[in-house]
Amino acid sequence: MVDGACWRTWQLANQDSVKDSGKVTGTCDNMTPQHKKGAQQSPAPFSVTTDRFSFKEGDEIIVMLLAASTPFIGFMLQAREVGGSSPLGSFTVTSGEAQLLTCNGLPNSAVSHTSDSPKSSIQGIWRAPISGNLNSIQFSASFVKDYSTFWVGVRSSPVTYNIAAAPPTNSISITSTSSFLSNSSTGCGSTKVCFSQPLNCDPGVSPDCYFLSAMTSPGDTAVQLEMTGPSDGYIAIGFSDDQRMGNDDIYICGRDSGGLIRLQHAFSTGRKIPDILPLGNVSDVTSSVNNSIISCSFTTRNPISTQRSGGSSSLYYLMIVHGPSNNGIIGVHTGTFISDTKVDISSPQVVTSEKEPPIIKAHGSLMLIAWMTTGSLGMIIARYLKGVAKGKHYFGKDVWFLAHVSLMTLTVAATIIAFILAFSEVGGWSGGAHPVLGCIVMILAFFQPIAAMFRCGPHHHWRFLFNWSHALNAVAIKVLAVAAIFTGLSYFSTSEDSWLLKVMGGFVGWEATLYILDSFLTTDLSATAVLDFSFLPQTSMELLLLVLFFLGNIAFLVALLVGIGSS
Repeated sequence: MVDGACWRTWQLANQDSVKDSGKVTGTCDNMTPQHKKGAQQSPAPFSVTTDRFSFKEGDEIIVMLLAASTPFIGFMLQAREVGGSSPLGSFTVTSGEAQLLTCNGLPNSAVSHTSDSPKSSIQGIWRAPISGNLNSIQFSASFVKDYSTFWVGVRSSPVTYNIAAAPPTNSISITSTSSFLSNSSTGCGSTKVCFSQPLNCDPGVSPDCYFLSAMTSPGDTAVQLEMTGPSDGYIAIGFSDDQRMGNDDIYICGRDSGGLIRLQHAFSTGRKIPDILPLGNVSDVTSSVNNSIISCSFTTRNPISTQRSGGSSSLYYLMIVHGPSNNGIIGVHTGTFISDTKVDISSPQVVTSEKEPPIIKAHGSLMLIAWMTTGSLGMIIARYLKGVAKGKHYFGKDVWFLAHVSLMTLTVAATIIAFILAFSEVGGWSGGAHPVLGCIVMILAFFQPIAAMFRCGPHHHWRFLFNWSHALNAVAIKVLAVAAIFTGLSYFSTSEDSWLLKVMGGFVGWEATLYILDSFLTTDLSATAVLDFSFLPQTSMELLLLVLFFLGNIAFLVALLVGIGSS
């Protein structure tokens, strides 16, 4: 705590940093840093929010100082009567980044920074006086971005004095509680709007459930919103006029720079990090994180607006997204779920997800055909079936070689077409591992046949280098393609049991089994193998396994194509 008047100098040892002690005195009245510069007149990229909108004597109010995309390095906070100029009440702080000050002889009546480290949020608890002539108050703050850039008079929404004000509740904008909120599907379709992925999942039962609910009361503008889902960074819900990102009203529930869960209000302007807005008329905020399942519940009286300047409708597409965050700044979302129709959130119903665009389905189908049939057959023929049709040539080439080249050419062509389809539909780079894996597969697959065209002769003394590099690159492509398929199928998997991923897992096991059997046939161990196929000629056995391999792959492929088609 600092004695004397509050705001001495937010001076710098040089022109680039706030005096790191924060023990400012001398200007408590105007809350203006003495930086020999004028305060910014543009809207501040910071906000002051409270957890309640009315109070009585002795009540405690949680006050948050929040940064949007730009952190602040210095601040000062006071509570004042609306239109007043003197501090009121007293604060307590819970962070080492904040300290208490004495302004106008009133102990603990202001809060300031303790160092010039970048900050994205500061929390303080204000306690109302227990006596006196109280009136409505506002919390006023000054923020310093750097020595030359600061804002003065950034205010919260008014907090009304009401002697009958409700007692404080666990309604906070940031919390580190580990208890799980009781979000559930109870009342979906009867008392509230519910949107979930997988469809009809219950967040109270399934840990993999992404869930949004909205409930209104007749004659009340308040909307009670809940969101929950597994994420290491954040989950967010949005209201949109269309099914694409941009011009969307968003609420974000995610980790801040200290690892605590914070609710933020935002507005998206396209495929970039949304602009953070003041939280506004939001109350009854509770949040939790448990085993990486993030949850937020709150009541908002903010009008839903899909235009920055205002204006609202009663019908919106609902969105749920999730993704990573870094030091409190959200990253590109790695999962997106969008309702298939516009929804009136005042009309209880169960909302279904948007169907995948046909072009994306075509992309997925081509990649499955390429790497579950043509690519797999081309690789197994080159690896194990060179002896089939031995001695037969067409165009001066072995039959196995022609089959291998033809199948792999189809594979690369299908991969290129699928790659183009995906980028033409999305119109840019999307988040997550899938596009990264897909691009690596595309690059390696593209250069594989080009390198083969310049290989040396079969008897050249450096031929082994080509053989090994060609084989290892093929294995790498196959492994990465399977990983890309797994991540891609997660976008199509709409059932709670994720059967598409299980089918793909079965396919991997099937191929591994057939490769092992073929390996037995091509080694001396085949003579003493557990399975005795000595009654069949070697070539007949190889052809039998090839047909079996093909039929099995087709069965798995058809199952996955049906799943994609119905997703």
